[in-house]
Amino acid sequence: MAFSIVRGMFPRAGTYARFLAVKAKLFDKILIANRGEIACRVIKTARKLGIKTVAVYSEPDSHSKHVELADEAVCVGPAASAQSYLVMDRIIDAAKKTGAQAIHPGYGFLSENAEFPRRLEKEGIVFIGPGVEAIELMGDKLRSKKLAAKAGVNTIPGYMGEVETPEEVLKIAREIGYPVMIKASAGGGGKGMRIAWNDKEATEGFRLSKDEAKASFGDDRMIIEKFVDNPRHIEIQVLCDEHGNSLYLPERECSIQRRNQKVLEEAPSSYLDEATRRAMGEQAVSLCKAVKYKSAGTVEMLVDSQKNFYFLEMNTRLQVEHPVTEYITGIDLVEEMIRVAAGHPLSVTQDDIKIKGWSMEARVYAEDPLRNFLPSIGRLQRYAEPFTDNPNVRCDTGVREGSEISVYYDPLICKLVTYGKDRLESINLLKRALDNYVITGVNHNIPFLRAVMSNNRYVTGNISTKFIGEEYPDGFVASPLSGAEKNQLLGSMGVMHFLREKNFFGTSQKLREKPFTKAKYSVELEGEVHDVWVCEKGNGYLAVVDGQEVVIEANWPVNDILFHATIEGEVVDVQMISSKLKEYVLQYHGSKYEFIVRNPVEQSLVEYMPIIEKPDLSKMLVSPMPGTVISIAVKPGDDVVFGQELAIVEAMKMQNVLRSEVDGKVKAVCVEPGKSVAVEEILIEFE
Repeated sequence: MAFSIVRGMFPRAGTYARFLAVKAKLFDKILIANRGEIACRVIKTARKLGIKTVAVYSEPDSHSKHVELADEAVCVGPAASAQSYLVMDRIIDAAKKTGAQAIHPGYGFLSENAEFPRRLEKEGIVFIGPGVEAIELMGDKLRSKKLAAKAGVNTIPGYMGEVETPEEVLKIAREIGYPVMIKASAGGGGKGMRIAWNDKEATEGFRLSKDEAKASFGDDRMIIEKFVDNPRHIEIQVLCDEHGNSLYLPERECSIQRRNQKVLEEAPSSYLDEATRRAMGEQAVSLCKAVKYKSAGTVEMLVDSQKNFYFLEMNTRLQVEHPVTEYITGIDLVEEMIRVAAGHPLSVTQDDIKIKGWSMEARVYAEDPLRNFLPSIGRLQRYAEPFTDNPNVRCDTGVREGSEISVYYDPLICKLVTYGKDRLESINLLKRALDNYVITGVNHNIPFLRAVMSNNRYVTGNISTKFIGEEYPDGFVASPLSGAEKNQLLGSMGVMHFLREKNFFGTSQKLREKPFTKAKYSVELEGEVHDVWVCEKGNGYLAVVDGQEVVIEANWPVNDILFHATIEGEVVDVQMISSKLKEYVLQYHGSKYEFIVRNPVEQSLVEYMPIIEKPDLSKMLVSPMPGTVISIAVKPGDDVVFGQELAIVEAMKMQNVLRSEVDGKVKAVCVEPGKSVAVEEILIEFE
């Protein structure tokens, strides 16, 4: 849009004229009942529309980015969301005190709690979202499934009722036939959901999902249905108003998931044809009309290998992945939500909706992909978003340098979104954006995202919701470097060290008269030592790595974290994460690599250096994440076997079962249920 400050949108004919015509009729001030990136996202559109904004924040969020962006801000309680962002009385009181006429809930927290808009209606405050009835009907997976079937929407075979006991779960699962999906009736976001392939997994999945649902939603009702094997997860964005207008937008592909949580999304899908797209969209609109829906919403579908599609659920809110739809349609979904809430009709019709280009979104989380994606907490010591002047790259984030990633909230750092004329162009831009995204102070999942973006199955579009499990059955491990990649990395390391030495020698009065134009190094990488020669050549450098010439063109300000180079004609981005004397940590294609660079004399003395042994943790169970101990399944003196459940630790509202990695006997239990534990804190000791 010509007047948009949200990157990733295209001009739409007549939009600015319509904006001027309705501006006076929109709200003067709205409150955003959320935090982080979605609060910042809503604030940007409100500012574009000339609407003042009110942020709410918990005590640790007092200096957050969304608080700074808003015109006003009100503290609503301590860190725990149950005592702040989820307390309706405090949110409503903040709106009344600041004179906010409407509230946008974002996603999560109160966005799909029907009691919230019911309370707002009594207070004369407008809810920027659908009506109470639609939220209640679609928020209950069992009722929504029945209603979808009645509205002519394809539904997944399953048990049309609530399951209450493990015995009932086993009976129904055997009748439906494995695999089955056990999930919370009031659930969402992957919480309270398990796939079971046999009786044992069904029993355990029911117990864990029920506990998660109770903790996350205050509602532990469970349902069970047939699991569609090898499906694609595709969703349809809908827009509806109170004037009877309902339309669907192009689909989003959300099949790359971990523990039922979306990781990478794109729009459109490379799998759908126009006929299937139209059929899915028309059924989604039929469902919206059946519940008299208004505002933005999303109908989620599972699509099998024959392009048969089935209703999964409807999310009665703005989706996390909405930016990819905005990129390929040029429609500001938050603007449409505000317009509809203010009583205006949609600014577009179904005939206006066209697909232009391709968009990809990567969810960048503070988590360690090499340790089963465990959450990482800490402060962002260095933080720089990539390509901030490129309109085809968009970062939706609620953090900045110095922000803290805490145990209290979702560890999402950013939604990194790219746009291209086609799928491959968008993928390649996203790969470069990931390479140029500077994040230090916490672990992050960029190595995993970067690996997926380079995976041939992903690039060719041969994906399903089973992709991660099939490609990384034993957990994520970075792929070994190819010969060309290793030469790129070693050559870059050699040039970076060469330039740092040249800078040092250039300031030395003693050596100033002797030009520093070449050097030889022994570079240790992953336990192997490589010979690297570096010399200046024209406007660049020639690196000879183990006898192979590598031509490198680079202009690197010494000690800058980003090293941009063209190596043998290919653009390469490397990050210097840390450096200490001759020891370096570089990030290349998302993964971190440790180097030691020595001159020939230093290398000749290495064999005389002592080896430092790492501590043995084989006789201990340590917490792999910060969290709360939910249960301990053993006591001192118990014999345990490999794979046996030992404890459950909850982090980010997800329950993680910790199992024994050895056969042995319990010597001591060091914690009790309810205790908060730090990462690598000892939970159990073995004899």
